[in-house]
Amino acid sequence: MTATEALPVTTTVRAACPHDCPDTCAMLVTVADGRATEVRGDPEHPFTRGGLCVKVNNYVDKVYSPDRVLHPLRRTGPKGSGRFTRISWDDALDEIASRFRATIAEHGPEAIMPVSYLGTEGILNGLNVGDPFFNKLGATIAERTYCDSGACTAYTMTIGATAGVDPESLVHSRYIIIWACNMISTNLHLWPFVAEAQRRGAKVVVIDPVRHQTARRADWHLPIRAGTDGALALAMMHVIIEEGLTDDGYVRDHTVGYDELVERVRRYTPEWAETETGIPAADIRTLAREYATTQPSMIRIGVAIERHAGGGQTVRSIACLPALVGAWRRVGGGLLQLPLWAFPVNWGALMHPELATPGTRVVNQFLLGRALTGELGLDPPITALMVYNSNPMVVCPEQAKVAAGLAREDLFTVVSDHFLTDTARYADLVLPATTQLEQPDIMFSWGHFYVSLNTPAIAPLGEAVSNTELFRRLAARMGFTEPCFRRTDEELIAEAFDWSSPVMQGITVESLRETGWARLNLPSADEYAPHAEGNFPTPSGKTEFRSSVAAEAGNFVIPLFRQGSNEFQPGGVVDPLPHYVPPRETADTGYRLNLVSPKSHAYLNSSAADQPAQRRVQGEPVVTIHPRDAAERGIADGQYARVFNDRGQFVALARVTDEIAPGTVLSPMGAWPKNTKDHSTVNAVNPFVFADLGNAPTFSDTRVEIEAC
Repeated sequence: MTATEALPVTTTVRAACPHDCPDTCAMLVTVADGRATEVRGDPEHPFTRGGLCVKVNNYVDKVYSPDRVLHPLRRTGPKGSGRFTRISWDDALDEIASRFRATIAEHGPEAIMPVSYLGTEGILNGLNVGDPFFNKLGATIAERTYCDSGACTAYTMTIGATAGVDPESLVHSRYIIIWACNMISTNLHLWPFVAEAQRRGAKVVVIDPVRHQTARRADWHLPIRAGTDGALALAMMHVIIEEGLTDDGYVRDHTVGYDELVERVRRYTPEWAETETGIPAADIRTLAREYATTQPSMIRIGVAIERHAGGGQTVRSIACLPALVGAWRRVGGGLLQLPLWAFPVNWGALMHPELATPGTRVVNQFLLGRALTGELGLDPPITALMVYNSNPMVVCPEQAKVAAGLAREDLFTVVSDHFLTDTARYADLVLPATTQLEQPDIMFSWGHFYVSLNTPAIAPLGEAVSNTELFRRLAARMGFTEPCFRRTDEELIAEAFDWSSPVMQGITVESLRETGWARLNLPSADEYAPHAEGNFPTPSGKTEFRSSVAAEAGNFVIPLFRQGSNEFQPGGVVDPLPHYVPPRETADTGYRLNLVSPKSHAYLNSSAADQPAQRRVQGEPVVTIHPRDAAERGIADGQYARVFNDRGQFVALARVTDEIAPGTVLSPMGAWPKNTKDHSTVNAVNPFVFADLGNAPTFSDTRVEIEAC
C-alpha cells in the first residue's frame, strides 16, 4: 500500500437476526467503507454466545446476492414465467393505487386481500406492519395462523398469557422433556442450557416420531405415532393421579377443576395410550413417574405439537402437567412455550384495529388456494392480492390450487420481497424490500427474555425500501391522512413497547443504541420461578384444569393473528376439560403412511432456500421412510420416490432409515418449487383443514402413499 492509499474505514454495527426463530440472535456486523463484510454472533449476549446458525451465518451473501430484486418490476411475460422489466417507484405506486381504487369501485374493498406473515420478525417490519393500511382500506382481513396459534389458544385457556420458564433456567432442571421439537435444528441456542443441565445430572427425554439430532443426544427417545401426543399426556396424568404422585398442596391452592380432571383421565390408561401412540404402557408409566418425582421437571413444547387434529387439546393436556406435580414451585420447573408473553409490546399501536370497518370478513391464509380458485364462494371474489413477508407458494397447503389461483389473469398481484420467489414469479408488480442490514427495527423474542435493537449497517441497495417505508408510500398514494401512516421509524420504535412497564425499567432506546440488547427487568435465571405461589394470568389466577375461558368463549384465534380483529371468531362449544382428539386422517383414506413436514435444518420456512450455501447444506428434498415401509413398496435408499394423495404429489429422494417410526414418513418443508425435481414440494399434499383450536394447521395429520419413480 502506498502512502497515498487510505486504509478502509471499518466499523462494527449491532444488529439482530430477523428470522422467525425463538433464538433472535444478537449480531455484530462488520462494515468496511460502507459495505458489510461479515456477520457474527455477539459473544457477550448470554443466549447467542457468539454463534450463528447455518441459516444466517453468511447473511452478507444474501444481502449482496446477484439475484436480489433491487428495483420495482412489472411483469412482461405470462404469469409464472418470471419475466419482468424495471419501472420507477412512482409508476409502481400509481399502478397499485389505480388498481386498488378500480377494484374497490367495481367489487368493494373486500375484493383486496393481504397475504403476509413473519418473513421478518421485527416489531416494525414484521407481522403487523401492513395491518393499519389494510384495516383502513377495508380489505379482507387475513387470518395468519401458520405457527403457534392453536397452541396459544390452548395455553392461555389453561395457564394464561404467561412467559413460563426462563429458558436460561433450564440449567436448574432435573428432568427435561423436549416434546415435538428438534431443538438443535430449530432452537439451537437453547441446547447449551439443556446440555449443561444434562451435565449436572438431569435426564433429557425427547418425544418425537423421529430420532433426529436432538433425540440422539437425549438420554431417552420415545418414538411416538404422529398426532397422538395428547393420548400420551392424558395417560401420564392418569398414572400420576392413580399412583398418588400429585403435589396435593399445589393442586389444592393453585388449580381449579381437579376433581373433574380426575374423573376425565380415569379412562385414559397407559394400555389404551399404547394402542394410540405406539409407546409401550410400561414406558408411559416410567415417564409419568420420573416426570412427577424428579423435580424440578420441565417441558419444552415445539411448534409441531399443535399441527394435527387434536393439537389444541394436546397443548391443554400438557399445560396441566406442571401444576399437577408442583413443577412450578422451583426454578427450572414448569412449561416453556413462548417467552414473548413477557414483552410489553404495544400491539394496538402496531395494528390499529379501530381503523377496520366493522363486519369486514376474515379469510384464513391456509384457504388461499381455495379463495383464489373460487371454491370458497367469496362474494366479492378476491381480485387483488398483496404479498409481503411471505411466500405462499411454499408455505400454504394445496400448492397446486395456490398456483392455479395466482395464475388468474384477472387477479392483480403485488409482491414485495428480496428475490423472485415462486410466488413473485406470478406477480404483476414486484417491489424491492430491504434486508435486516439495511433497515432499523426493534425485536422481542419468542425464545428468551432479551429485547434487541437492530441498527442499519449499510444504506439500502438499489431502490429497496423497508416495509414501514413501503406502507408509508402506499398510504400517501391512497390519500390516507391518519397520523399513524406518517410515523417515522423512530416514532414507531418509541411506540413499540410500553416503556413504562416494570419489565422495561432501566431499558431505553438510547441505552439499546449503546448495548444492542438488554434483558427484561425480571429476576435472574437463577431465581425466576414465576408461579411458585400460583399467580397465573387466568380468570381464576390458577391453572385451570377446567378452563373457564373455553367454557365461556369457545374456540378463538388470538386477535394478534388477524389484524386485531375479534369478529367472526370460530366460536362453537369447546369442552372445558382436556380430552383426546385422534388424528383426522387414517389408513381408511387408502393412504397408509402418516407424513410429517417439519422445518428444514438450513432454511427458515422458505427463507434462504434459494441461497447456494444453504442449499448445499440442506441437499435436495428427501422423504425419510422406515426400512419396513420401504421394503413393502420396493423403494431403495437414494432413489427418487413419488409421494402422493388426492390433493397432489411431490418427488423426493428416499432416505431409508430406522430413525423414523414405522408408518410415518418425513419430508422437511421450505424448498422452493422451482428448484425441485417436479416443481412441487411437501405442501402439495398437506391439508387445508384446521386443528381443534385456534385454526391451527394440520400439517402432521396428512396421509400419503409412496412409490418408486
